[in-house]
Amino acid sequence: MPQTVKSILDAKGRNVVSVGRDQSLSAIAAILNEKHIGAVVVTNPEGRIAGIFTERDLVRAIAQNGAVVLEQPVSSSMTTDVTRCREDNTNDELMEMMTAGRFRHVPVESDGKLAGIISIGDVVKSRISEIEHEAEQIKAYIAG
Repeated sequence: MPQTVKSILDAKGRNVVSVGRDQSLSAIAAILNEKHIGAVVVTNPEGRIAGIFTERDLVRAIAQNGAVVLEQPVSSSMTTDVTRCREDNTNDELMEMMTAGRFRHVPVESDGKLAGIISIGDVVKSRISEIEHEAEQIKAYIAG
């Protein structure tokens, strides 16, 4: 049975590093570095997803505007058209989403609010787990 976003989140946890629209890019760069993560979700005060800001967005902003951009708010450089997933999406659906959109992080939305985040690493780890489980079942079948 394919794994779902819910099962991935249940295994890894639902903690998401989120920031407000007014935080500076330099503050967010420090967060990305300190937490060893590749993206933060930008939320509004109600906890709804307003955007996502990734390492790639940071590089693009600096390349286009120079170091002065580091003092600007994240709202000036974040991706606002955010692809989201739900807890009932499958691992295969996530792989298709990420491949088609060429991105590595997908926020999880539940009842209109941020409920977690899935990275490409989470998807790969889940898929490896599925394959290992299938291999064990095949071995048990052959042995039995």
